[in-house]
Amino acid sequence: MARYTGPTNKLFRNYGVKDLSNRKLTSSMRQTASGQHGAVRKKLSEYAIHLNEKQKIRHTYLVSEKQFAKCYNAAVRKKGVTGTILLQMLESRADNVLYRAGFGVTRKQTRQIVNHGHITINGKKVDIPSYQLKPGDVIEIKSKSADYLKSVMAMIDLSCAPNWITVDKDALKITFDRLPNRDELDPDFKEQLVIEYYSK
Repeated sequence: MARYTGPTNKLFRNYGVKDLSNRKLTSSMRQTASGQHGAVRKKLSEYAIHLNEKQKIRHTYLVSEKQFAKCYNAAVRKKGVTGTILLQMLESRADNVLYRAGFGVTRKQTRQIVNHGHITINGKKVDIPSYQLKPGDVIEIKSKSADYLKSVMAMIDLSCAPNWITVDKDALKITFDRLPNRDELDPDFKEQLVIEYYSK
């Protein structure tokens, strides 16, 4: 199967980082490698370092290997810094924007919200989580899903919503104002390692 369905926190612990796709995980949770005593870390080869960074970013945004490679190839063809463009494309996905806006506890949850057809973009129904938003696009929640979404949002601190989107909590509406700048994205991502991985 292309989609990973196992325990994500255990997976990210093996990469030495926290699962960034899940708000429920706290900083107090163990960050050592999975296993009874935590796997003994060996010195990684250059290839393994590049591969791990790619996998870490890929699993964070819940994209398949094929989707990630497609995003990378599209980023290469655009003018600008390839690594930043790649992250911007991943951040512009419909499921990710819902997550950033606080409409879900995890990216898996917002992915399911999109999959089940609970949103419209610019007034049209969209059920594709990988839908690429453009500046000015507006996401709205269908009225039949409003009560459920409001109960989910009540558990989330909406002040954490990024500056590049505008969230109307009462109307359950998100406006995708602009693409995020690199300094507004996760500083732990080392996208240059991903570029080096695909360049070999």
